[in-house]
Amino acid sequence: MENSQHRTQNCRRKRAMRVRKGVRGTREKPRLSVVKSNKHVYVQLIDDEQAVTLGFTSTLSKDFRETSNNKKSVEAGRQLGVRIAELAKQKNVTTVVFDRGPFKYHGVVAAVADGARGSGLKL
Repeated sequence: MENSQHRTQNCRRKRAMRVRKGVRGTREKPRLSVVKSNKHVYVQLIDDEQAVTLGFTSTLSKDFRETSNNKKSVEAGRQLGVRIAELAKQKNVTTVVFDRGPFKYHGVVAAVADGARGSGLKL
């Protein structure tokens, strides 16, 4: 059993390094980072040159706490994509670089990207 856990962790680490080695955010084109845990999803707009977060939202934020989208789901991911696109428009950002990290582009991660694209953000 321990061998399979090491293999899974090693694959995740390799995937994260492969994805992130070419992804850098700037002020005009920040990095849209998606992190998911067992219960929640977190989305950030990051300027890597200045090392600042331009915008942040998650299923734990006030907007989602009282709704049915307060847990990790595809619909919650889509709503997070819409919300982060609104935050990006407030910062005059139209194009972002998508950073999925060690997660496969599937399910919740794909829903975040689709929600952001549907709201006018270019990925």
